[in-house]
Amino acid sequence: MGGWDKEVDLLVLGAGAGGMTAALVASHEHLSVLVCEKTDQVGGIASTSGGTVWVPGTHLSVEAGVPDSVADARRFLQSVVGDRGGDEAREAFLRSGPDAIAELGRISEVKFTAATAHPDYLAGPGSAFGGRALIPMPFDARVLGKAFARVRPPRKEFMGLGGMMVARADLSVLLAPFASFSNFKRTIAVVGRYVLDRLRYPRGTQLVMGNALVGRLYYSLLKRQVEIRFNTPLLELVQEEGRVTGAVVATPEGGRCRIGARRGVVLATGGVTRHPQLRKQLFPEGAWGLSLSPQTHTGDGVDRARRVGARIESSGDSPGLWMPCSVRHSPDGNPNRDQVWPHILLDRAKPGLIAVNSRGERFVNESNSYHDFVMGMLRDHGQGTSVPAHLIVDAAFIHQYGLGLLMAGRSAHRIAEFERAGYLIKGRTLAELAGKLGVDAAGLARTVEDYNQAAERGEDPAFHRGSSPMNRFNGDENQKPNPCVRPIGAGPYYAVTVWPADLACCAGLDGSANGEVLDESGKAIPGLFACGNDLASIFRGTYPGPGTTLGPALVFGWRIAKFAADPQAV
Repeated sequence: MGGWDKEVDLLVLGAGAGGMTAALVASHEHLSVLVCEKTDQVGGIASTSGGTVWVPGTHLSVEAGVPDSVADARRFLQSVVGDRGGDEAREAFLRSGPDAIAELGRISEVKFTAATAHPDYLAGPGSAFGGRALIPMPFDARVLGKAFARVRPPRKEFMGLGGMMVARADLSVLLAPFASFSNFKRTIAVVGRYVLDRLRYPRGTQLVMGNALVGRLYYSLLKRQVEIRFNTPLLELVQEEGRVTGAVVATPEGGRCRIGARRGVVLATGGVTRHPQLRKQLFPEGAWGLSLSPQTHTGDGVDRARRVGARIESSGDSPGLWMPCSVRHSPDGNPNRDQVWPHILLDRAKPGLIAVNSRGERFVNESNSYHDFVMGMLRDHGQGTSVPAHLIVDAAFIHQYGLGLLMAGRSAHRIAEFERAGYLIKGRTLAELAGKLGVDAAGLARTVEDYNQAAERGEDPAFHRGSSPMNRFNGDENQKPNPCVRPIGAGPYYAVTVWPADLACCAGLDGSANGEVLDESGKAIPGLFACGNDLASIFRGTYPGPGTTLGPALVFGWRIAKFAADPQAV
C-alpha cells in the first residue's frame, strides 16, 4: 500500500507513562520514533495519579534497606491472581521489571526511590511491607521552560492555593503550619517557592507524584529530541497482508496524515474508560456514572485494534480499578466544575468512620484498599449493591481527620460552608442523619450499636478491620489497641456520599509477554503492540498493591521497545 506521508521505525500513539517509556527506550535503541498524542498535553491519567510504580526486586529496594525479591513477589501474585490467567505476561513483567527500572535510571531523568513503608494492598505469602512501591523523585519543572505548559496538571482538588502540588510528607505539615517551628519553616519554604513560581508559570513547578513521573519522562524525550506531535488522534490502523504497517492520524489543521511504522505501532491511548459502548458493555452498571480518567480517553486504540481483529480480555474479577469518590457539585450546575474527591487514605481508613448502604448496614472493611472498598460496594448478595454508600463520622472525627474535601482542623465556618453546598450532611442524631441520607434509620442505629460494642475493645468481628498490615499502616498509630477502630461518639454526626469511579482499566487488548496484541485465535497480530491501559491487566482484575497499573505500563513499554529493536533481546 505504502504512500506514507512520514515513515519511522516505531509509531507510538499516546503520550502517557507507558507510551513515553516505549518511545524513550526505542530512541535509546537507535530506532526512529514518532509519538502522536491526541491532546495538547502529555501525561494522560498518570499525570493525575499518585505516581507510585509497583516493581518487585529492584536495586532500589536494596538501597532503601528493604530488599525485595522477585521470588517472593511471584509467590504473592500466585496467591492473589491464582488461575485467572495472564501467567506468561506476568512472568515477563517479574523478570524484566528490575532491568527496566535500572536502565531507565541510567539512560534518562526517570528516577525513583523505593518506599520503606508502603505495604502491598493484600496480605499473603510473599507480600511486602516496603521496597516494591517505587516513588518518583520530585521534579523541578523549570528546566522545561515553555514546554512545561505541555505537562497535564494534576486534579485541581489535589493542588493548594490554586496550583501548588504538595508531597505526601508535607501534607500534615501544611495543614498545621503553626504546630512547631519546623512546620512553620517548611511551610514558608514550600509556599515561598510556589509564590515565586507564579510570577512566571501558570502553576507551581515543584512536581511530585504522577506529575513528577510524567515531567521526567517528557523531559527525557525532549533531551533525546524525540518528535511528539500534539492534537493528532488516531483515526485508523493500516494493515497489509495481516501485518499492521502504520496508521492514519488526524492533523491539528483538520487533515489526515499517513504514517508508516517499519517495526510496529504501539497503542497507548488510555483504555476504554470513556468509550460510550465498551464502558457499558464491560463495566458494571453501578460504576457507569463517574470516571477519574481524562475526557479524551475514548478507547481509540482498543476500538481501532478490534477493527483489525484484536481480542478484548475482560479481565477476570473486575474490568476496572476503582476508587470511592465524593462529589461537591458546582453551584452553577456545570458538571465540568464539580469537585471530585477520591477517598484514598486521609479519612476512610481512620478509626471512628463507618461506611453504610441504604439499609444502614456496613458492607465492607472500610480500611481496605480503595479498589477493594468499591468492590464491596458493587457486590450483590441478592439485596442489591451498596451504590451509593455513605461515610459516617462524629464531630470529633471531622476535627481530627477531616472528611473528603473538608480537610482536618477546619473551622466551624468551613464545616457550615460544606453543609450549605450539600456536600456534607449533618444530623444532630443518627435518626436525623438517616432521614437526610435516605437510609433506613433502624438499620443505622443497630449498625452503630453493634460496631461500638466491639470497637470499645478495639475489635471488628464483622469485617476484621485493622487485621492487615495495609489496614494498620493507613490507620492512626496513636489509637490503641487497633489503629483502625474506635467507637463513634455522641452527635452531631456527619456524612458524605461516595460513588464508584474508575481510575484505570483492567479490561483491554489481550497481549503477549512482549506486548504484542493478540487476535481472536490467540495469535499475535504482527506489527501491533499495546501498553498502559490499552493492554489488559496482567493481574486480571485484582489489585495487589500501590502502583500495579503504572508498574506494568513502564515495564511493558520497555519490553515493547526492546522487542521492536531486537526480538531476541527480551
